[in-house]
Amino acid sequence: MIIESFFIIGLAILLDFKFGDPKNKYHPTSWIGTLIAKFTLIAKNEHPILEKFGGICIVTITSGLVVLLLFILNIGITLITIDYVSLVVSVIVGGLLLKTTIAIHGMEKHAKSVLESLDEENLDMARNHLSMIVKRNTQNLDKNHVLSGVLESISENTVDGITGPLFYYALFGLSGAFVYRVINTADSMIGYKTDIFKNIGWFAATCDSVLNYIPSRLTGLVMIISAAILHNNWKESYKIMIRDGKKTESPNAGYPMAALAGALETKFEKIDHYKLGDGETVLTKEHVHSAISIMKLTSVLFFGIITIPIISILSFVGWWIHV
Repeated sequence: MIIESFFIIGLAILLDFKFGDPKNKYHPTSWIGTLIAKFTLIAKNEHPILEKFGGICIVTITSGLVVLLLFILNIGITLITIDYVSLVVSVIVGGLLLKTTIAIHGMEKHAKSVLESLDEENLDMARNHLSMIVKRNTQNLDKNHVLSGVLESISENTVDGITGPLFYYALFGLSGAFVYRVINTADSMIGYKTDIFKNIGWFAATCDSVLNYIPSRLTGLVMIISAAILHNNWKESYKIMIRDGKKTESPNAGYPMAALAGALETKFEKIDHYKLGDGETVLTKEHVHSAISIMKLTSVLFFGIITIPIISILSFVGWWIHV
């Protein structure tokens, strides 16, 4: 049902804005991460081909288990005979589960933890907080590069932790959002081009790149609209996204990052990797607060501009086919 899906997404976003993430022991992503870690130990092998096959198994088996659990839960809800009770339960359970695939509040919390450490002039603590949301080595970063890392993480997380799950929920329901979360989590854990993970993590990394291709670009466009509404520089946002979106090693991450850099009229830099934007190189906490506002508005706009039309079109197509 279209209305049911809309209520589920709306509830998920509201819950995240208000309460954020549950504790790790209750969080499905934490369970998924534990499962991936255990499968990784089993899949490690001295033979590259076998290790690559193991990487495929890690993603497919974990995804399969998650989809199976969601299928069983859905059957349990449909067994409720009273229609309106079943609908209410479905919306509440669906909203709670979908909420665990998105992390608007969580990203804001991590970003502000870095800012608080910088306000206290504790650069080491700020680097430590940053290390929890980026893959790079943060030990020797100066204040400006710490802030750059925060801003880049906010833009990337807008896709990984918000618009990506919403996009695949629109296409495939809760199973789509959770499979996306499985792949994204696997990529963050083992999707590295190091000697340890280059074979076992290649499948997760490839899947993540494929799945994020469309959401990352749509997110960049919605960020430009958010920038216009919030009176940031939307023209520069568009210009920098088009020009610098391909500069990052990731085929997708550069688009929302470049859009945000342009909107804030600043420059993001990852040492020895890339520079995005033409603006000021000196970053402040006001840039971070503006980025958080853009992230939040982008989340809401993506729901209205992208998710609702996808669900509506697919529902109409499904209705037309069955007529």
